[in-house]
Amino acid sequence: MYNKDFTDFGKSDILKSKKTSLVKNLFGEVSENYDLMNDLMSFGVHRLWKESFIDWMAPRKNHHLLDLAGGTGDIGLSYLRRGGGKVTIADLNFKMLSVGKNKQISKNFDEKIFWLASNGEKLPFNDNNFDMVSISFGLRNVADKSLALNEIFRVLKPGGRFMCLEFSKVTTPLLDSLYQLWSANVIPKLGEKISGQKTNYEYLVESIKRFPNQDELASLIRGSRFNFVKFRNLSGGIAAIHSGWKI
Repeated sequence: MYNKDFTDFGKSDILKSKKTSLVKNLFGEVSENYDLMNDLMSFGVHRLWKESFIDWMAPRKNHHLLDLAGGTGDIGLSYLRRGGGKVTIADLNFKMLSVGKNKQISKNFDEKIFWLASNGEKLPFNDNNFDMVSISFGLRNVADKSLALNEIFRVLKPGGRFMCLEFSKVTTPLLDSLYQLWSANVIPKLGEKISGQKTNYEYLVESIKRFPNQDELASLIRGSRFNFVKFRNLSGGIAAIHSGWKI
């Protein structure tokens, strides 16, 4: 039976109030090898997904992006490289932000980039503040997705856009079978070998399985008052980009 006080955490259901601290600790433990693991787990394809994400964003020099669950800064830095005006990178975890700040490319954008430790369910910003809000591979780690989406809607300017890049549901049976084998049997072992954190990467695999599919996520976004909600599949639905507007 559904209980609004509980949410998923790997294979378990836990109180929403506990998930935030668990996710914060989990990503703190993998922060040093986070970028390397992303490359290994996806054979580098995550970089192509992120470029497609930025393409659809269409950065503008007078726009300010808020990138939630921004981690080590991949999306925010790409946004600036592609002509965006300013970016605020927010993440629960200080260690992830520190890794991002220490990237050489970050130092080229000192005047355009702001780093902030913040929970996406309770954003410390005024209403109608940002031209665009993005989140990549982070929404499934949020304890209350609807609450986070409502906060995103609140801080967006009228006419502003929300963009989400997230793992999704594979659309072809053969690819899905291969992907499930890779996820279940290889990713946790890679996590153990590279970062000594097998359990954390088992959580990653389970969090993907339990995340809403493309249509379900689109419906959730519409439920937070976004309009013109659309999505695009990447790599046969292994990942998907969702877009919605505050109109």
